[in-house]
Amino acid sequence: MSGIVGIFSAEKNHVSPVIYYGLYALQHRGQVSTGMAVNNNGFIDYIKDLGLIHEVVSKESLERFRGNIAIGHVRYAAQFEAKNKVNAQPLVVGYRRGALAIAMDGSIVNFRSLRDEMEDSGSIFQTDLDTEVIAALIAKYHKDDLSEAMIKSLKEVRGSYAIVAMTSERMVAARDPHGIKPLSIGKLDGDYMIASESCAFDAVGADFVRDVEPGEIIVIDKDGLKSIYKESAKRSLCIFELVYLARPDSIMDEKSVYMARFEVGKRLYREFPETEADIVIGAPDSGIVAAIGYAEASGIPYAEGMIKNRYVGRTFIEPTQEIREQGVRIKLNPLKENIRGKRLVLVDDSIVRGTTMKRTVEMLKNAGAKEVHVRIASPPVMHSCHLGVDTPSEENLISSRMGISEVAKEIGADSLYFISLEGLVAATGGDNGFCKGCFSGSYPVDKE
Repeated sequence: MSGIVGIFSAEKNHVSPVIYYGLYALQHRGQVSTGMAVNNNGFIDYIKDLGLIHEVVSKESLERFRGNIAIGHVRYAAQFEAKNKVNAQPLVVGYRRGALAIAMDGSIVNFRSLRDEMEDSGSIFQTDLDTEVIAALIAKYHKDDLSEAMIKSLKEVRGSYAIVAMTSERMVAARDPHGIKPLSIGKLDGDYMIASESCAFDAVGADFVRDVEPGEIIVIDKDGLKSIYKESAKRSLCIFELVYLARPDSIMDEKSVYMARFEVGKRLYREFPETEADIVIGAPDSGIVAAIGYAEASGIPYAEGMIKNRYVGRTFIEPTQEIREQGVRIKLNPLKENIRGKRLVLVDDSIVRGTTMKRTVEMLKNAGAKEVHVRIASPPVMHSCHLGVDTPSEENLISSRMGISEVAKEIGADSLYFISLEGLVAATGGDNGFCKGCFSGSYPVDKE
C-alpha cells in the first residue's frame, strides 16, 4: 500500500507545501519512505528517503523546492523493498524526451516478465520497483505525445495501480481498469489535484471533484483537465480499503468510509446478537467506528477502553514481526477505570497474523476485564494479496491455519465472531464492485 498526491498550477510557483500537507494526510498509507518531486523552471528537482514526511522534508528543503507542478509518495514496506532508500518514490528518470517523475500505489503482476524482456533488449534498471518498468515503457513509447505513450504503456501491464506522473509541462494520472486502487481528483483555487484519498484535499482546503474512473487516464496542463482514455473492466475496488486501509473521513468511489464502517458494526451485531456485555470498546483507530455502530445496534454502551499512543505507526504495515510486537506493546494502554470488572465487546477491523489481537486481549484482562468478547468487522483473512496489500504468506495468516474456535483460544478471547462476507458486502453498499480476494481467494487479476 502507498499514498500518492499531485498538483498542477497554471499560476502558482510554489506548490510543494500542498504536497507536503497532502502526504501528511496520507501518512497512514505508508510509513517507511517519503518523497516528492517538483518542476522547477523545466528541471525536476526531488527529495526522497526512508522515514515519515516530517523526517524527510525539512522546512529548508520545502522552501527550496519551488515550482508549479509537484507529486509526492508515501509507502509501506513491500518485502523486497524494505529499508532501501533507492526504492523510495517518486521515481525520477531522464530519457530522450526529457525528465519524468512517477509515483504509484499498487502492484504489477507481470512486472518480472516485462522487466526480463526489457533487460534482454539492453534496458538497465536501478531499483526493485515495478514503477520503474512503467517508466521504461513510457520512455520506449514516448515519441511525440506523452499521453499516447502512457496509453500504450498501461496496455502492457496487468495488476492494480493508481499512478501520478509529471513532466516539466503536464501531469498525468491513471487508475487500473478494475479500479482496485483508489484515486481522486480535487481542485484548489482553480488548480487541479490528484490524491489516493479525498482526505488529502481536506487537509489543504481543496474541494473533492470526483473519483478517477477505473481504467481512466487523465492529463492536466495549462489548458486544464482532460480525460484522454478509458477502458474499464468489472469494478473491483479493494474492499480492505473500507475495512482498514483508508481514513474514515475519506470518500471512496462515492462511498463514505466512515458510514461503511458504521454500518458494518451494526451488521456485525445483527449477525451475532446473543452476547451479554457491559460495554463496547473499539481497537484504536480502525475498529472504533465499527464499535460505535455495534453499540448503537446492540444498545450496549460504547466506552473508551484503550488509549492510543499517537506517535506509534500502524502495526499491520510495519516490516518485521519483531517491530510489530514492539509496536503493539507501546501503542495501546488500557483505561483500567473503564474496564475493570466488566464484560467487554472488543471490536476490531480484522485479524491478520493474530499478534496484535492476542496482545490486546491479554492486556485488557491483565487490566481487570472480566470477559473479552472479540468481534471482527471483516471475514477471516485467508489468502495473501498479490495486488498491493502486503499481507503475509498464507502460512502466516492465522485464519488460514486455524478454525474460528482455535483462533479464539489462541488469542485468549472468551468468544470470537467475524462478520460474514455477505454481511460485509451488504453493509458497504452491496456488491457493485469490490475485490474480496483476501477473504474469498478470488482476485480480479490472477498472479503471473
